Amino acid sequence: MATDKVSQEYGSLLFTDTDMQERLPKPTYKKLMSVIKNGEPLDIDIANEVAHAMKDWALERGATHFTHWFQPLTGITSEKHDSFITPREDGTVLMAFSGKELVQGEPDASSFPSGGLRATFEARGYTVWDPTSPAFIKDEVLCIPTAFISYTGEALDKKTPLLRAEVALEKQAKRALALFGQKPHRVYTTIGPEQEYFLVREEDYQARPDLILAGRTLFGCEPAKGQELEEHYFGAIRPTVNEFMKELDDELWKLGIPARTKHNEVAPCQHELAPIFEKGPLAIDDNLLTMEKMKLVASRHGLTCLQHEKPFEYVNGSGKHNNWSICADDRNLLEPGDDPQDNLQFLVVLACLVAAVDCHADLLRASVASAGNDHRLGANEAPPAIISVFLGDALTPIVESLVRKEQPEAHSRELMDTGVPSLPNVLRDNTDRNRTSPFAFTGNKFEFRMCGSQQNLSGPNTVLDLAVAEQFDRFVAYMDGVGEQDFVNVAMRFVRHTFRDHHRILFDGNGYSEEWEQEAARRGLPNLKTAPDALPSLIEPENIKFFEKYGVLSEAEVHARYIAKAEQYAKLLNIEANTMVYMTRHMYLPALFDYSGDIATSVATKAEIGIESKTEKALVQRLTDGIGAISDAVDDLEAKDAQAKGFDDPQAADDCYRDVVIPAMAVLRAAVDDMERICGHDYWPVPSYNKMLYYV
Repeated sequence: MATDKVSQEYGSLLFTDTDMQERLPKPTYKKLMSVIKNGEPLDIDIANEVAHAMKDWALERGATHFTHWFQPLTGITSEKHDSFITPREDGTVLMAFSGKELVQGEPDASSFPSGGLRATFEARGYTVWDPTSPAFIKDEVLCIPTAFISYTGEALDKKTPLLRAEVALEKQAKRALALFGQKPHRVYTTIGPEQEYFLVREEDYQARPDLILAGRTLFGCEPAKGQELEEHYFGAIRPTVNEFMKELDDELWKLGIPARTKHNEVAPCQHELAPIFEKGPLAIDDNLLTMEKMKLVASRHGLTCLQHEKPFEYVNGSGKHNNWSICADDRNLLEPGDDPQDNLQFLVVLACLVAAVDCHADLLRASVASAGNDHRLGANEAPPAIISVFLGDALTPIVESLVRKEQPEAHSRELMDTGVPSLPNVLRDNTDRNRTSPFAFTGNKFEFRMCGSQQNLSGPNTVLDLAVAEQFDRFVAYMDGVGEQDFVNVAMRFVRHTFRDHHRILFDGNGYSEEWEQEAARRGLPNLKTAPDALPSLIEPENIKFFEKYGVLSEAEVHARYIAKAEQYAKLLNIEANTMVYMTRHMYLPALFDYSGDIATSVATKAEIGIESKTEKALVQRLTDGIGAISDAVDDLEAKDAQAKGFDDPQAADDCYRDVVIPAMAVLRAAVDDMERICGHDYWPVPSYNKMLYYV
């Protein structure tokens, strides 16, 4: 029965292809499919018919409003709700929705980050229907996925550049595949984003201003138990969490989001959800919707979902692994086949991927740069800030042989005997996995592991799509004028030369080791450790030309994204510094005054009756010294935060926050955390790590 329920409810809140076939006239449906599948222009008459059918479908499911659902440069989603009602003269209302309302909306563009593209007083902006992403119903509102552009036509969102990059990739991939005699109808990316997150009790969350305002704990001494026993990973799921996960599955399935895998992650109260692969832009839409649903469903179970990259020190943070592949119609171009060494088309695609990552490692790093992600990249929980490519046991020997101009040998898969007769033998995969690699081949896809858990994946996928498109373009130019008889030899020369020229990016070892950092420096690989180090890559002249060449971003749009990300970094750190000052002055110091005062009173009381209080005196002295250290540190942080806020130049402000404010924050945290270790439990004003990380 449960299976029947899932089948019946799956996609029930999604305006699916089946719904369109049932509700649209056949000619209209056919024209709409040409828009969706072939990228043909949308006719307003078609939009009117689609809008009418979409409205009727939504009303039948209880919807009263519609909204254009879009992705501004904040990184999250936005929506403005309008009702379907149109008043009549007789006092009744008509539920109406036109093609114009479907196709175009007008939110206030001045209230979103624009990176200087729009002045504050210039308010007009437009949302534009993306028919390739299905409409859905959320909280009795018909949500229409859209792009977001300014009055003058520049992209003000993260989705528009992604869709442009998908167009560029498809165009160049088709040109490359045509050389192999193939003419696919569509070429598209597929993405499977693995979403990591934490769950804490809502009462603990509400008691922590740092979690509320900054998304992470800015204070907290180490818990008595962390993740050292490694028993949480894939462990039995707590009943409270299991109930949350079951409701989340139901909510996502109704929206047609193919949630598949769920489990406990490494850190206590950390978990992961992974979906089945979807076409790239749709997968990103669904991931953003998944993140929103996680927070909403958690609140129904007395929990709060934390999606910050590093909510807690001392345990692992959360990432979002971007599993990426490229397909021609239904064929995965990254499928090696049984004999990849003889699969020329696969080798060309692989060589283009390797070159793409090497040529634009700086942009890939900048695409995932943020204040939150700086806390996890490079730690023993996430890839290092140095980008490299892992190919694994099957492909590395082939590539090495090609570079040496030797005949590559096949790498056969083996059956492994478990040593237990009743257990079946296991077929070993073509390669092991490397969790320290930022960009790893995992059988028939690449896993970009640097993305942060709260990140919109449009940015990194825009860079990746465009970088691969550039390499397909280079391959076509390389093969220009080559006849059929010479095709294989020249194409193999392209593969060999590409692997040779970009061999420095290939690394199958331990990305956490100091030796790799030294080796990467010798190879000339960029090591952009922080967001302020990485973000200037966006506005390097050659990178601006790269975006402009394929019509994905203009110079103004690139600059806008740099300014927006740089300003966001400074603003987030300013919020964290302000929060630390607030918590210190209003919570920690008063608590320590009370505790030390009560201990001092106890010492004085005992002295009156002639009892020596050596231990209590030492504790009072340590508390007094600690209070002094905290007071000095909070004054210093306030002064340094004011210094950083004084810069008009975003890069100068970011550098100051990185080099001056963050160290001051660390000093204050250390002073407060030192006092948490000795302060009485009943006096401490916020829940401890021991309490938050372990609940029933």
